[in-house]
Amino acid sequence: MPKLSEATIRQHTIPQSFERGQSYYRAGSVHSLVQRGDRLRARVEGSEANDYRVDIGFDQGGITDVTCTCPYDYEGWCKHIVATLLTYLHQPEQIEQRRDFAEVLAPLSREQLQTIVQNLADEQPEWMDAVELQIALLTEPQVTPSQKAPRRTSVDPKPIERQVRRIIDRYSEDWNDEPALDEIRDMIQKADAFLEQGDGHNALIILGAVIRAYVEVWMNLDGSSGESGAFFEELGDAFTEAILSAELSDQEIEQWQEELQNWQEEVDGYGVEGFEMSLTALEQGWDYPPLQEVLQGEIGEWGAWEGEAPSFADDLARIRLKILERQERYQEYLYLAEAEGQTDRYLQMLAKLGRSQEAIALAEQEMRTVNEAWALAQTLREQGELEQALQIAVKGLSLDGYDHYRLAIWASELAEGMDQETALQTRLKAFQLQPSLSDYLKLKELADHRWASLQPELITQLRQDPSSLNAKAKTAIFLEAGLIDDAIATVTPLRSSESYIIYPVVDAAMAHRPEWVIENARDRAEAIIDAGQAQYYDHAIDWLRRVRTAYLQLGQKQEWKRYHTALLQTHDRQRKLVALLQQPDLT
Repeated sequence: MPKLSEATIRQHTIPQSFERGQSYYRAGSVHSLVQRGDRLRARVEGSEANDYRVDIGFDQGGITDVTCTCPYDYEGWCKHIVATLLTYLHQPEQIEQRRDFAEVLAPLSREQLQTIVQNLADEQPEWMDAVELQIALLTEPQVTPSQKAPRRTSVDPKPIERQVRRIIDRYSEDWNDEPALDEIRDMIQKADAFLEQGDGHNALIILGAVIRAYVEVWMNLDGSSGESGAFFEELGDAFTEAILSAELSDQEIEQWQEELQNWQEEVDGYGVEGFEMSLTALEQGWDYPPLQEVLQGEIGEWGAWEGEAPSFADDLARIRLKILERQERYQEYLYLAEAEGQTDRYLQMLAKLGRSQEAIALAEQEMRTVNEAWALAQTLREQGELEQALQIAVKGLSLDGYDHYRLAIWASELAEGMDQETALQTRLKAFQLQPSLSDYLKLKELADHRWASLQPELITQLRQDPSSLNAKAKTAIFLEAGLIDDAIATVTPLRSSESYIIYPVVDAAMAHRPEWVIENARDRAEAIIDAGQAQYYDHAIDWLRRVRTAYLQLGQKQEWKRYHTALLQTHDRQRKLVALLQQPDLT
């Protein structure tokens, strides 16, 4: 198992999930921990009758993937994953080590294996579908998903159209159109399932039904967010992929062209251009002469186009590449990726094909952005090329782009199990880009004996950072370091609306600087009261409670009473405020 710390766990979850996961761990809710090879599995008792199942993958660099059967759908890892990792971290003796499954099967004879498979088939007949598929892939390796026998039954589009209309009707009075779009996305995923099986015909029917109904009634949604209009691009992408995955007759091409043109005319007045790419894909198919030349390795100045490429050329190339990969046409994939300047996908495919050294050598010359580097690094890691993945990730931090922080975190976590100095330096890069308490704590862990010299550098960076966007991180770090005065200096100029940042500092400063608490909290409370903002009186009372606590901290109870009495007298006609001021914890 990789090296792990609470700082790493915190990095991947929100505070609430960490706290709840910690409670589950302390309560002993995690059980049945089994490590088999590079997988750790556990069961976690939760709010349901059945346990939740946690599955964690790892390599030498660290954790690679995590899943849980709970319905958690928010940021970061859920509490069950947190509880499992805390158990692994603090109670490793609970983990039952088992041999990798391949090792378990290795000494068995053919007859023994057949007996096991037959027994499982008798107990779980549905399991045989998966077994038969694996047998077909092993015995007939030339069979690809695109070569499966076509489905004989066509999907009925009418129920799909009705369902889309019902979804939009249900949300027509709602200010937020995202829930409606999410439900329609679920229907698009049904088309994706057909595409994965090589059935472009039924995928087209499903998507055609979705678009037909959506074009008709989409204006019933509240479009103020712009999402419902932008959704046409998603529909256009999906429809383009279905077109290029289906074998269409000339008559079908004409029918879809007519329908696409009608849809486009319906939305033209709203500035929507969702179907231009689909029309081009329908016209070109795979027989478009420049495309055919590229797929045969003849790459000219214009790539896969007769002349200057349209604005959607990159998106169309991306869709074609997706189909080529699904159909295992790897050399054609490489030709097209090269012709269309899809450097990141070209390098990734080289790595997937086991040509890692070639990918790395080319990356040194061709990589231009941090995103290209990260994509290649992730693929190399999936292929087990951890050192090469780290090498590419570190290089990516010096390239152009916008994801340097996330790549720095990824590289640091990967390096922890391989190169502690690189782990430290990449984490330091992340901190310099976007300070956070979790990175500060991680740097403390990684620096070890060098922390005494590194910490002052980090604090100096924070003090010199003029950005108010980092106020939350700066105050959290200052408080962690016991630098109350620095935290006070950070929050003093903040608006009262940012109380979630200010309150922890005020509470921490109560014993250290009660005079500042009185002055700062009084000013904020009085600003609300003097403005007559009755809807915010509760916030004013929160500030006044802190004022009272600070007076008591100074042993000045009578001064608080005089101030409190003056407030009541000055605002005696504001009944809501007077009632709040007369609460027992303020008198």
